Amino acid sequence: MIEHSPLHDLHQQLGGRFTDFGGWEMPLQYSGTLTEHAAVRTSAGLFDVSHLGRFSLAGPGAHEIVSRVLCNDIDEISPGRAQYSMMLTQDGGVIDDVIVWWLEDESFVILPNGVNQDAVLARFGDAAGTSAVTADLRSHTALLAVQGPDAPGILDRVVGSHPGRFRVVPGEWRGVTMTAAGTGYTGERGAEIMIDSALAPDLFAALIDAGAVPCGLGARDTLRLEMGYLLWGQDLDEATTPLEANHEWVVGWHHDFIGKEALEAQRAAGVERTLIGFAFEERRVPRHGYRLRCGPGSGSVTSGNFSPTLGVGIGMGYVSPNPGEASTAAVEVRGEWLEARRVHPPFVER
Repeated sequence: MIEHSPLHDLHQQLGGRFTDFGGWEMPLQYSGTLTEHAAVRTSAGLFDVSHLGRFSLAGPGAHEIVSRVLCNDIDEISPGRAQYSMMLTQDGGVIDDVIVWWLEDESFVILPNGVNQDAVLARFGDAAGTSAVTADLRSHTALLAVQGPDAPGILDRVVGSHPGRFRVVPGEWRGVTMTAAGTGYTGERGAEIMIDSALAPDLFAALIDAGAVPCGLGARDTLRLEMGYLLWGQDLDEATTPLEANHEWVVGWHHDFIGKEALEAQRAAGVERTLIGFAFEERRVPRHGYRLRCGPGSGSVTSGNFSPTLGVGIGMGYVSPNPGEASTAAVEVRGEWLEARRVHPPFVER
């Protein structure tokens, strides 16, 4: 069964062209991916990301559950802030990467990837037992993302304020409760806003009237790749650990969490397989699954696309054995091995 966003009719009126995103029919683009990408980098873009997962966790023990289930240390932040984290298997593989909004002492919103909503919600539900309670939020809310250098001003004009980076701010719009967080997937300033489904189309339209450009998920993907942000299912999965993905920074070693013992063993032994970034000197586009070489290592591309900002093809992929300090890479594109320079993401500084 195909799911639809609460804003589906509005997207049709705006000329959105749709595609399937994990069982959701969502706009891929409106005016075109390159135009929308540029809007986010230079002014402000507006995304409907209601296909993403979200649920609340509240009640006695909620803080302890978040600490145990996710590998980042929630005590590195405090209520009113957000944190990027990962949920791991016992072997250290990534079940999902998530954003956590910490609302109050024992009250959180967890935002997993859309395709992993049920699995992540189930893990938290099992951990909660009879103490803290989980509740689905996706069924009756929408999630909008306003991103770009002009986003704070647009938010100020429409909703009266804008959250700082990784801050979480509760509020109201037209008498209806909403929550805004200074998070996103583009590397730009802005916010993600959760609001009741019934009012979401009006808010989306108001943000457009204030200057935000409607953007599809095609631009969201090129924007995230330029920042080196990982995509679960391509750059991350249950067979990949945070250490292999060069994301040790998301592991809080000073607290107990599921998968910690396996990561400690891997850290002690050294990582054999590792994620690298690369950029061509031309417009040729690397694609998922293309063969990849770097130093003594070989593997395949996990994410690749044309970078509208740089004007060249860029990508990421895993190679084994670890290529060490090798500064060049090569990718097989339609039977031809193309030289590339190795890049330590982000590809674009913001």
